[in-house]
Amino acid sequence: FQIARGLGVVILFEPLGNKLGYFSTYKRSKFIHINEDLSEQDRIFPCAHELGHVLQHPHENTPFLRKNTLFSISKIEREANEFAVELLLPDALLQEYQDLSISQIAIAHGIPQELLYLKSR
Repeated sequence: FQIARGLGVVILFEPLGNKLGYFSTYKRSKFIHINEDLSEQDRIFPCAHELGHVLQHPHENTPFLRKNTLFSISKIEREANEFAVELLLPDALLQEYQDLSISQIAIAHGIPQELLYLKSR
């Protein structure tokens, strides 16, 4: 959230149904939309994912990140997932918490367990 705001990205919390979030632009302004029904902990990953779009795909119309489609085959969605996992789970963090499993660290940092395979690359 700090990085996004530091880049001038507006973060909006909105009712999005079964969607976690999405990224949009309007007149050169960038917006990250996050489902207001998510807990504070569950908002972390969608924000990081959408920040990946802000930085990697600033001119793309990104589809909604749905709760049940974390395994998207779309190249830009996969890249945004990889960005989010690396941002939230850097190697230095893993070294800092050597007494915990990668799964435990991921849970504490809002990363869906289904995406931990991205860290092994």
